[in-house]
Amino acid sequence: MAKALAPEISTWPEDRPQLIGSRCARCAATTFPMQDRCPKCSGGEMSQVLLPRRGTLVAWTTQGFPPGPPYKGPTGKDFVPFGVGLVQLDDVVRVEGRLTENDPAKLEFGMQVELTMVPFTKDEDGEDVVTFAFQPI
Repeated sequence: MAKALAPEISTWPEDRPQLIGSRCARCAATTFPMQDRCPKCSGGEMSQVLLPRRGTLVAWTTQGFPPGPPYKGPTGKDFVPFGVGLVQLDDVVRVEGRLTENDPAKLEFGMQVELTMVPFTKDEDGEDVVTFAFQPI
């Protein structure tokens, strides 16, 4: 059975997982991932909020080499380049994350994307580890 790389940031394994953010009761700023204090007003009245599944790709690039520490994914011949995007989730918050597409010819600024979970690596017991990504729709 698969497990999430960071189980605290999403509602996976729900069929239609959502990312978990936080919203400030004082100024209504939304963050991802959850934070104890508001980065906008420094308030400590943060509450959990489920983020929209769909958004707009506002910036992107491709990662052609394994990231540095604390990256725990495939390296060497097992590494596959991946897309990374900045996604505006409605008018709520911008989230940086993997993209399911790594071909620059298939990515466009302003395209609609949706949250999904994708294989990331295997743990020490050989179990699949998944992480969130955004796929074009």
